[in-house]
Amino acid sequence: MGNAMTALIAETRSMRLEIAGFQSQISGLDHRVAAVESQVVLQTDRDQELLHLRSKLTDLEDRSCRNNVRFLGFPEGIEGTDILSYLRDTLPKLADITFDPPLEFQRAHRLGLKRKNGKDHPRPIIACFLRHGQVRQLLQMSRRQGPLRLGPLEIRLSADFSKETADRRRAFLSLRPRLRHLDVKFGLFEPARMWITKNGESRTFYDPEDLKSFLEGLHDPTQPIESATQPPQDTQNQTRGMGQPEIALDTDGRPTTDPQTRGRDLERLTKSFDDRGQVLQAVAMHTQLSDRDKSRSPLKP
Repeated sequence: MGNAMTALIAETRSMRLEIAGFQSQISGLDHRVAAVESQVVLQTDRDQELLHLRSKLTDLEDRSCRNNVRFLGFPEGIEGTDILSYLRDTLPKLADITFDPPLEFQRAHRLGLKRKNGKDHPRPIIACFLRHGQVRQLLQMSRRQGPLRLGPLEIRLSADFSKETADRRRAFLSLRPRLRHLDVKFGLFEPARMWITKNGESRTFYDPEDLKSFLEGLHDPTQPIESATQPPQDTQNQTRGMGQPEIALDTDGRPTTDPQTRGRDLERLTKSFDDRGQVLQAVAMHTQLSDRDKSRSPLKP
């Protein structure tokens, strides 16, 4: 009996040392987690500020392009040596518009390097107008009539945007077949926002990914509606490991005092717990058991 009690006391001391080590590790983890959380908060604030500055930069770049118009279809070299004079003389005839006051430009040039097959794929011309009202006239006329005809040539006009805005518009336009298939009315407005109407309800999207997610939730009118019955979820699996940890019990319903069994319990619990709160709960439980054993033992350690 004495040897068993001595072994129990020695095991209890060993467990208390292990628990003290766990407490030290948990304390260190607390400091490390606090440092990481502060860094996460700081990084989140910086990310938000960066997104805000990026949005402002894109807006400023789009505003600087408001008076720009891109012309696609003019053959290479047709403008001669004075591209401004060529546009000033050609655009009123091309658009069949009498501009008052006459057209004035700040600058105009071809985009990109000259190509070897320039006759088949001429570079676009970009022109910066002096008056924004004349830009709106040309673009609205182009939307109504489509491509303009200059003899055998087909000239297309488009507004100028920043790369980020142009990419968003391109992503919105790639969803047009899906919108038509779902019988959704839509319109793309400047700089890059998509307006849609479905069953009398209108919505505006500024992010193509948001629109894509919205369309995935719409019912395809060409497909029958199928029941979406979902099997009941296994609530036992969802709550596993979240309740009171299991401890080996004696026949009287109390936690066992067998050192080997309690040692296995401690090892199993420390491996299965996945958060600091449950580790602290296990440490507190075994500390209470050790204190109880100490008070019940006739021998003093």
